[in-house]
Amino acid sequence: MPLLPIIAAGLAGWVFGALWYGLFSKPWIAASGVATDANGRPANQKNPLPYAISIISAMIVAATMSYAFNMLDIVTVGKGFTSGLGIGACFAAPWLATNYGFAGRPFKLTLIDAGYATFGSAVIGAVIPMF
Repeated sequence: MPLLPIIAAGLAGWVFGALWYGLFSKPWIAASGVATDANGRPANQKNPLPYAISIISAMIVAATMSYAFNMLDIVTVGKGFTSGLGIGACFAAPWLATNYGFAGRPFKLTLIDAGYATFGSAVIGAVIPMF
């Protein structure tokens, strides 16, 4: 399995997540109930562990999608995008919705996090066929 598309796609998905959560930071903070500092930012934002987990997770998603795309002969950006979108919307988002529903989490949090899972997977899927 070639590493370049996996690394590039994982990084693209991770950067998309930074943009996504930058855009939705205030509603996400409110819906998640995460502890904040005096400036209203997450209190753990200087902790490297969540960032490490998120980039490793993006790489795992990219590697798994690359493997599946190879088996399914998905070789165009368009098919990669729509396949990634489907994976996010039909695999990742429903699991989040189920977990958040039973945990009594706000529906707004489900939409924000499932939106990232859906569109982040689409970004990862679009990048893999570029190599």
